[in-house]
Amino acid sequence: MHYLKDYRPWDFDLSETRMDICIHDNSVEVRTRLILSRKKDSEIKAPLFLHGEELEILEISLDGRLLSPKEFLQDSKGLTIFDVPDTFTLFTRVRIFPDQNTALEGLYRAGGMLCTQCEAEGFRKITFYPDRPDVMATFRVRIEADKKRYPALLSNGNPMEKQDLDGGRHSLVWEDPHPKPSYLFALVAGDLACLKDRFHTAEGLDVSLEIYTEHENADKSGHAMKSLKKAMHWDELVFGLSYDLSTYMIVATNDFNMGAMENKGLNIFNSKYVLAKPDTATDTDFEGIESVIAHEYFHNWTGNRVTVKNWFQLSLKEGLTVFRDQEFTSDMQSRSVKRIQDVRSLRARQFPEDAGPMAHPIRPEAYMEMNNFYTATVYDKGAEVIRMIHTIIGPESFRKGMDLYFKRHDGRAVTCEDFVVAMEDASGKDLSRFRLWYSQAGTPIVYASTELDKEKSILYLTLKQEVPDTPGQSDKKPMTLPVKAAFFNEKGEQAFLEFRGRKGDAFLLLLESEEETFVFEGASEGLVPSLLREFSAPVHLKTNLEDKDLALLLAMDTDPFNRWEAGRILINRTLLGLMEDYREKRELHLPEGLLLAFGTVLENADKDPALAAEILSMPTEIELYHLLAAEKIPVSPPEVHDVRNFLLDRLAFGLKDLWERAFENFQTPGDYVFKAEDVARRKMKNLALFWLSRLPDTGFEMVGRAYKEAECMTDRMAALSLAAHFEDQGVKEMLDAFSRQFEKDALVMDKWFQVQALSLRPDTLKRVRELMSHPAFSMKNPNKVRALIGAFCSGNPLRFHQKDGSGYNFLAEMVMELDILNPQVGSRMVSVFNPWKTFAEPWRSAMEKALKDIDSKENLSPDIREVVGRALG
Repeated sequence: MHYLKDYRPWDFDLSETRMDICIHDNSVEVRTRLILSRKKDSEIKAPLFLHGEELEILEISLDGRLLSPKEFLQDSKGLTIFDVPDTFTLFTRVRIFPDQNTALEGLYRAGGMLCTQCEAEGFRKITFYPDRPDVMATFRVRIEADKKRYPALLSNGNPMEKQDLDGGRHSLVWEDPHPKPSYLFALVAGDLACLKDRFHTAEGLDVSLEIYTEHENADKSGHAMKSLKKAMHWDELVFGLSYDLSTYMIVATNDFNMGAMENKGLNIFNSKYVLAKPDTATDTDFEGIESVIAHEYFHNWTGNRVTVKNWFQLSLKEGLTVFRDQEFTSDMQSRSVKRIQDVRSLRARQFPEDAGPMAHPIRPEAYMEMNNFYTATVYDKGAEVIRMIHTIIGPESFRKGMDLYFKRHDGRAVTCEDFVVAMEDASGKDLSRFRLWYSQAGTPIVYASTELDKEKSILYLTLKQEVPDTPGQSDKKPMTLPVKAAFFNEKGEQAFLEFRGRKGDAFLLLLESEEETFVFEGASEGLVPSLLREFSAPVHLKTNLEDKDLALLLAMDTDPFNRWEAGRILINRTLLGLMEDYREKRELHLPEGLLLAFGTVLENADKDPALAAEILSMPTEIELYHLLAAEKIPVSPPEVHDVRNFLLDRLAFGLKDLWERAFENFQTPGDYVFKAEDVARRKMKNLALFWLSRLPDTGFEMVGRAYKEAECMTDRMAALSLAAHFEDQGVKEMLDAFSRQFEKDALVMDKWFQVQALSLRPDTLKRVRELMSHPAFSMKNPNKVRALIGAFCSGNPLRFHQKDGSGYNFLAEMVMELDILNPQVGSRMVSVFNPWKTFAEPWRSAMEKALKDIDSKENLSPDIREVVGRALG
């Protein structure tokens, strides 16, 4: 176990790293030269320890003298040299075997190319090195390989020296002038197509932009290039940050554990977030590419130029960069819809994490396996913490704080505290209490109530907060919560009130104690509070608003997020009521008010189709599991499915004419264009198709017609995913035709796997097992595993949560297989079991048994052992 309290700086300084990497047919030889000096305040004569795993030693020399085996010790963690001088040059020569590396960490083979993934601790599988983020050095890297097999030789920095060598080999030297930690090292070697463009920075630098793909995908990187140029321009415009090398490269690979990696100047991407064209990618794919391309580019400053002192500070770079990519996407697309989507993701992924066995602060105090802490808490909640600082100090002070942060810490490894101090110094605001967000886990619960003094025309708003206990933390202190607020009268007009001597129609309230009452003057009777506008703090908000108040906010609130939120609360209340009736065996009825509210939104959808589509989208069954868990109601999957289906069917039938009209009115004639307006129209049209597919007599016929008439992948997948639920011979014909058409496109085949894994047909688990034998599937490829096994286990609750435990046994079997091949992917899969204690019997006991079966496996990896151990408690 690693603890934040045990952190101490390394005993040595590393000024320069030189590497000579020789690629052969079945192995790679890595020669590394390090110039080191002992720090003056370090322990006298402490031995030198360098991380290193799965390395075959060929040579070790110190200042040119070959060391004997008695002078060093190699174990499973690394290399210890017992006696080193105060200043010295260390040379190591090792052999590694990328073709055998199925964990996809370090240097590994991905199809015809070799590539790296070094974050968090992969560099130690390449050479002996101080593999920790606070050790930074300049790198000079020479790569040598067969020219025909590996014409492209890429690494960080600027290309320097290129040579043709004897025997059909060649070499290329890369030099990175910016000191960096080893986790940012990257190397790619392969026969790749390259799309090139240029970008002229605001500081006058002419940058060569290069996106590398496999040759068959050369025509799919145009959108990624446009996204990159947008991101570079936006970062200059909004944050004044320009790129700093002569070359910026992106490489797309099908074999990658993560979404992408921000290695300095050479970003390595999962191909899912690079490759797109209208007949193979959906609107969601295009949006994802734009966002992730931007995210990794923004890391050039928030993560690379300023990096983290230790891995406990991970949210310093990830939370901040997620906030930046959210702001970018908001400016490129729809700000209100982006906010809703981000909050839905936060509630679906991070809130359950906060309420479960893996709960941890955004700066954790301890970890067993670092790869397990690339979590929604670190990323998504981390971004919300940055957003709260932005809200509290204001956009101008936030920009000044960012400028100060870079001025102070450029080229350094720092802490979350350093960032907060820069914000305090730039704004003059004391954020000492706010720092609790970095050290306390859990999602605060805020209770809101109002009281009107009619005689004095004063409205009292009382906010009270609770921070629940989480594993290892109890008796929490009150958090600092920015609460954006407004009030609406019975006509839906925003009220003009006075608060602390300032008159206005919108207010920022800071709740810093356990309970506080805020006083508003000039109030009239019947005011409805609109609280937590724009979701100004990541909390659970509990109010005593009646359904009529929520209906008013749904129709009239000037904050789009709170319009959506009002609708979501109405739906959730309805579903909770229906579930109670279902359990008590009472007849189910759809509230007339909900049907009316939905109909009103649908009739006016043309005013803002993107927002209307979000409001009219139902909570998923998994979201309802989280709702029940928050209400301390044991989850019964069949009950949730039946009640949600009842509501879906009634809304589909009750608004049939409006859904049909929407399907026709939101068509997008002409060629596919990825732009916000068309994306919104397609979203509304395909949402209408979803509702119409519920109609018993015409649903499948309409879905089939939509599939045949689809002219882009967005529409084709919308129809195919709906068709997959039907038990009809025509479905098999659709799926077979789809696979024949796209069998050579790996990403499209992932969609094909996923559609079948998410099918509600009773035989879906049997079909998933059959598809594991399909030629396009491989357990060694994370994208395939996520598309088929991951989609079934985490995205198909009805078929995964079978009473007989067959779904759980399947997942346990897959996790134990992945434990050998790729523990990182396995640990993410097994986390599906984390909320097992929130389920009713027999599901609860069946999941516990599956966890114990995994836990009993001998030599279980630390990645999976940690998640399973914490789940079992």
